[in-house]
Amino acid sequence: MNPNRFRNAFQHVTHFFLRIKQIGLSEEMDSYAVRRLGIFNLLNFFGLLTGIFIPVIALCNKGFLPIIAWIVAASPAFISLVVLISNYFRRYDFALLWYFILYPFITTLVYAGSIDVGIELFFILYAVLAVFFIQQLKYIFIAVTLSLVCYFLVFIIQRNYDFVIAELNYGFYVFNHILPAAFIFTGLFLIKKENNEYQEEILESNRELNVYNMEIETQKQELAELNSLKTKLFSIISHDVRTPLYGLKNLFTSVQDYDLPAEEVKLLIPDVVKDLQYTTDLMENLLQWAKSQMKGEQLHPQLIDLNELIRDVQQLVRLQAENKQVYLNAKTDKPVYIYADKEMMEVVLRNLISNAIKFTPKDGEISVAVQEVNEEVQVYIKDTGTGMSEESREKLFKDEYFTTKGTANETGTGLGLMICKEFLKKNGGEISVESELGKGSTFRFKLPRA
Repeated sequence: MNPNRFRNAFQHVTHFFLRIKQIGLSEEMDSYAVRRLGIFNLLNFFGLLTGIFIPVIALCNKGFLPIIAWIVAASPAFISLVVLISNYFRRYDFALLWYFILYPFITTLVYAGSIDVGIELFFILYAVLAVFFIQQLKYIFIAVTLSLVCYFLVFIIQRNYDFVIAELNYGFYVFNHILPAAFIFTGLFLIKKENNEYQEEILESNRELNVYNMEIETQKQELAELNSLKTKLFSIISHDVRTPLYGLKNLFTSVQDYDLPAEEVKLLIPDVVKDLQYTTDLMENLLQWAKSQMKGEQLHPQLIDLNELIRDVQQLVRLQAENKQVYLNAKTDKPVYIYADKEMMEVVLRNLISNAIKFTPKDGEISVAVQEVNEEVQVYIKDTGTGMSEESREKLFKDEYFTTKGTANETGTGLGLMICKEFLKKNGGEISVESELGKGSTFRFKLPRA
């Protein structure tokens, strides 16, 4: 047989049975009710076929069967057809009532006509199916009781019948036993299959729910972090921006109200410049820090000659070092390449070198060096400054506001090292410090080699 034709035929049969399962389907039904209805429809479809098939077999029987036997033989077709029509019009309760009352009654009726057709196993089938399809416990009890009472009446109590199908047609008698056994097996198989699929559906829903809950927890943490960020930003702004601005306001108010001579204004200019420089640095760091905290911030990695970048940063901080008379020694002989975000690395170097200048006294020295170690590039910023205590070292890279004054009473923003940590982390690096009070500090960070 052509495989494609066989495949097409199989698909048509599968689609046909799917249509049978969907008879009477309602959007209001939950998944379990849909599966239960599908099984009930299939069993009644098979019952319809049985009600057509059995009379055909009976016609081939050479023995005599009373009219009641013909009624019973054809009854599955009638009962199951009414069930399917009731389900189609969404009369589900009527369909269940019709099925679990009429089937046992009709089956008992044939035995009441003193005919033993060997179909007593059907009573067991009705009891088994009632447990699955009927939802309310009291109705389950009634349906099961009805089926078992009928079974005892026709098979246990009444034993003598005028017509015994086994004597008239033994093959038909065997078939009548095989048929309910097949229905019991088919019903249990379908129930087991649908229950397994339903359990898998529940497990999948639980997995999706767990993922959703984890996403909610992550969002809650992110929200808490953003709220903490907001609090820190306002704290820093209120603490470090307000004071310089009030100082500038007072200066210009004095110039305007008291007509200060140029000589006195010139004396105040260095402090004004100092405050403006601090405020500018603070705003720059605030913007950089807020940028580093944004989850949507994208990296723009590129191939960077780290030594060339150090030379560029050295030019940016040259005036700061010259004003304090601090010697800046950067060993940048040969190119050393990394693959990272250039803007972020510039911010890291500028902050670390500026901090080193800040805490190094007059005539001090700052050394910047690069080493390639295996698959890493390590950068050292070593100063001969004041150093720091163990307590101060522990506070450096924590997510909290921490700053101290430099050797020339320079004020700091307290954000520089936090930015360095964030930017290095985003680029796959990390930072550490070695320091001893009065003996200077060495900041070291490492990044993957290009």
